[in-house]
Amino acid sequence: MKDRIRQLNALNRQAESGGGEARIAKQHAAGKLTARERIELLLEKGTFVEIDKFVTHACYDFGLEKQRPLGDGVVTGYGIIGKRTVFVFAQDFTIFGGALSETYAQKICKIMDMAMKVGAPVIGLNDSGGARIQEGVRSLAGYAEIFLRNSLASGVVPQISAIMGPCAGGAVYSPALTDFIFMVKENSYMFITGPDVVKSVTQEDVTKNELGGTGVHTEKSGVAHFSADNDIDCIMKIRELLSFLPNNNMEEPPFVPTTDSPNRTDPHLDLLIPVNPNQPYDIKELITSVADDHNFFEVQESYAKNIVIGYIRLNGKTIGVVANQPSALAGTLDINASVKAARFVRFCDAFNIPLLTLTDVPGFLPGVNQEYDGIIRHGAKLLYAYCEATVPKVTVITRKAYGGAYDVMSSKHIRGDMNFAYPTAEIAVMGAEGAVNILFRKELAETEDVDAKRKELQDDYREKFANPYRAAELGYVDEIIEPSVTRLRLIRSFELLANKRQSNPPKKHSNLPL
Repeated sequence: MKDRIRQLNALNRQAESGGGEARIAKQHAAGKLTARERIELLLEKGTFVEIDKFVTHACYDFGLEKQRPLGDGVVTGYGIIGKRTVFVFAQDFTIFGGALSETYAQKICKIMDMAMKVGAPVIGLNDSGGARIQEGVRSLAGYAEIFLRNSLASGVVPQISAIMGPCAGGAVYSPALTDFIFMVKENSYMFITGPDVVKSVTQEDVTKNELGGTGVHTEKSGVAHFSADNDIDCIMKIRELLSFLPNNNMEEPPFVPTTDSPNRTDPHLDLLIPVNPNQPYDIKELITSVADDHNFFEVQESYAKNIVIGYIRLNGKTIGVVANQPSALAGTLDINASVKAARFVRFCDAFNIPLLTLTDVPGFLPGVNQEYDGIIRHGAKLLYAYCEATVPKVTVITRKAYGGAYDVMSSKHIRGDMNFAYPTAEIAVMGAEGAVNILFRKELAETEDVDAKRKELQDDYREKFANPYRAAELGYVDEIIEPSVTRLRLIRSFELLANKRQSNPPKKHSNLPL
């Protein structure tokens, strides 16, 4: 028995050595942790249980029969974060550059299947050169098997991807199918085709970072949700995100006790909304004010800044926040903002996370480019997401709620449960300036002092419509509240709605306006 145990220990050491000391040193020199170091940092100490540690590839072409490393370039298993079980795979760049083989894919698929059976999140730590060329179509088949699992697991268990190295070609589609993507500055990139192919096809000279670096995907494309300074920062942010999410779609989000009083008020909020309706302010001040311990975990902070999304807790319970941002594009809804918010709303609804909507929107962004690029279709995605959502939905109109954008932002008419407004709320088809120019075009044309008459008509319009009271009379707004008591009202509303039950008509699936 002792000989057998010694043999087992030797094999364990062999598997854990990855591609060897030289390649591990090269990984460290590049500012990257190894696959096993990343897992050790992600999970509670001593909780990782590895699966398929001794698996080897089944390729006997191009000399690979002489290179059969244990584990085959990916570390898979499960462990604990906090007190919760998660499944994890970490691609090992020190073995074949992390390139994916058929058996490598089978290892990933096995833990994804197990995660769906037991209802636990899946975290993928990606650091791979792509498909293992020597295996040809077998490696491509492996990718497709993973893509299938990503699709089947969507809305069942949270899926989180960390891009901690290269991610190119078919490899990018698995992360793209997951719920959240983290990227590490300087060391990670994502693209369908690399700079050399781009150069040959389009004659464009571009670096890997310019083509698919962290800045590109967190600021321009919106593919990635978070950026991190290094591997350690990335893993800490994954752990924080996970603290807001449930294990699966059958559970509620985790409760985190707080000493922050639910009755806390904030007189500063009474001064937050400027007197001038065209003056911007930062909606994040309101979000952090009402949140437990003033903690707001923002998602896609650098992309489509005219809308803000992320997570807070209210009296210990996770809440998803969607808020127009008046300090960026006046808070208008454009294509990018609509898609950003729509996917967030759908994720929250899939995983039983109540939604708080903070509305200050003058409308959809006008313009030829927006129309040509499909603002109608993309704006409809956000409308559709809110209409479909059955989780508790609470809305606060802080200032402008104009036109169709009022409808879209979780209005009472699309099943908003509790709708509040500040006294500064302006709920109308459009602003006073535009309305007067349309309604009184003929009268203005016949007036000698046009400016004075226009001002008079605008003031009259604002008095009649640029306030929340007409909507309150019709029951479209449940209560007009003082801004200082927002936190209290929100907590009581979500407590009231905790046992809400609502369902959509039976169907195979919906047809979202993609």
